[in-house]
Amino acid sequence: MAPGTNTSLVVAEKISKSFGIKPLLSEVSVGVHEGERIGVVGLNGGGKTTLLEIIAGITEPDSGRVSRVGGIDVVTVTQRGELPSGATVSDVVLGADIAEHQWASDARVRGILSGLGVDELLERGVDALSGGQRRRVALAAALITEADLLILDEPTNHLDIEGVAWLADHLVSRRSALVVVTHDRWFLDTVAQRTWEVHSGGVDEYEGGYNDWVFARAERSRLADAAEERRRNLARKELAWLRRGPPARTSKPKYRVEAAEKLIANVPPPRDTVTLSAFAKRRLGRVAIELENAHVSAPAQSDGTPGRTLLDETTWRLAPGERIGLVGVNGSGKSTLLRALAGEVPVAPGRRVVGKTVELGWLRQELDDLDESMTVLDAVEDVAGTVMLGDKELSASQLAERLGFAPARQRTPVGDLSGGERRRLQFTRVLMAEPNVLLLDEPTNDLDIDTLQQLEDLLDGWAGTLVVISHDRYLIERICDSTWALFGDEKLTNLPRGIDAYLERRAAEANASVKKTAGPKSVAVPRNSVPTSTLSAAEHQLARKAASRAERQLEKLSKRENELHTAMIDAAVDPDKLTALNTELQQVLVDKETAELEWMEAAELLE
Repeated sequence: MAPGTNTSLVVAEKISKSFGIKPLLSEVSVGVHEGERIGVVGLNGGGKTTLLEIIAGITEPDSGRVSRVGGIDVVTVTQRGELPSGATVSDVVLGADIAEHQWASDARVRGILSGLGVDELLERGVDALSGGQRRRVALAAALITEADLLILDEPTNHLDIEGVAWLADHLVSRRSALVVVTHDRWFLDTVAQRTWEVHSGGVDEYEGGYNDWVFARAERSRLADAAEERRRNLARKELAWLRRGPPARTSKPKYRVEAAEKLIANVPPPRDTVTLSAFAKRRLGRVAIELENAHVSAPAQSDGTPGRTLLDETTWRLAPGERIGLVGVNGSGKSTLLRALAGEVPVAPGRRVVGKTVELGWLRQELDDLDESMTVLDAVEDVAGTVMLGDKELSASQLAERLGFAPARQRTPVGDLSGGERRRLQFTRVLMAEPNVLLLDEPTNDLDIDTLQQLEDLLDGWAGTLVVISHDRYLIERICDSTWALFGDEKLTNLPRGIDAYLERRAAEANASVKKTAGPKSVAVPRNSVPTSTLSAAEHQLARKAASRAERQLEKLSKRENELHTAMIDAAVDPDKLTALNTELQQVLVDKETAELEWMEAAELLE
């Protein structure tokens, strides 16, 4: 079947589905055409997975009908990770009767296996795999097929940034139709040609991916004059940030961009960086957390063998108000580095320096062990009754509501919460302690897009030092000002160009590894290749300070220049005073030019 035609593969007409007394879908009509890629978004528990399972034929609707073109091959990957017990990974992905030489000669199959990191698992039994490995095996088995329609439920879970980028490229290059539930906004924006938003029992359809969906939803809020003022404000804020960033990767908007532009005419940037930095310095002083000549190792293995060295003789200084995204492949040591910052992992023979006023907040991947009979509100108030976020005071109930717990839901026992809700509760408790240094380890796990927007909005007004580990590329680019990476070379590397630079270096290392394996043949480096040399942590800190110092000097000199121009106008009839003012002005202009050169030199180093 050729992509790009209007032939419908699956059509759902007026389908409804309820669980108990809760209606998830009410008379929903949607269709999937050949070759089109559809992203599905919505609140957790809102019916996204149910809609996918009805389209796939796994679940039958209570009413309505689903029509499928005869003979189409539909392959579904759910979140359950169900694999046949007793089988090997090779049996599941390639088939029990396939010899190695039959698939090893197929570049497409090899690419899928290596892209998902399954090539190293082929001989292992599926019963011994972790949950993340099972998900990747099921995904690889689906992608190897020549399905007409792929239905994927949260396929980016348990993939690192590199794996997400590979999966996006692969799905875009396929001829298959695709319906995918995802909370990864970068992935949605890259892959989806259309977006379905499942909410309130219905499905709203939009052209394009995440970027276009934000535009359209903001426009819908304006036209509908919705009563939910906070959601409308968040849509406008998100829209403003998107419009200030790079151009959308998706198709051109099909609606009135002019109307959407009106929404952001007076919307400030998401964060007032200068104000937040000044506030952070007042809260933290001059020092947040510093690692000096640190040596950090991975945990020892079960047989007592020492863990591998992650960092050696590394100096890393976290400044007040700094916002850092930390990236690296799974197992590179990101969580261990966070533990070193928190003081749980030794850094000897180096040392860890902590500011006297530091109050540390740490969101771990592991869920808190809470009394399951406590209500959500009790668990939040157990930390504190009120909290200051920026210049606003919020009660425990108000903060819980900001993070997705409606007042009625706040009376729910902790034991009845879903995994995503417990994650939100854990983050709420961390914020209630009013930390001025936040360490966040995969904060987006199990969170839907609306909750992610609320989380980002809270962090926009939070003054403090932030270090985030996340495979959510959009989150890092949205809330962090700098990106650092662990490449397995016992160094911490700053990446001024962010995630793009990380992916380029990873690709270059993979290509170098392939060429080395192929033989010692020398390869010429293209003249326009991207250099991979980057600043050390200490050098980056010095360059960043020099740039900040030059910026402050330029601001003072520009202000003085304007004052002198005004004074010279007033002194037009006083030649002596005019001469003195002009002499000072010439010196200010010379100093300004010098500061500009200093700033440019520092900026070049940071780039």
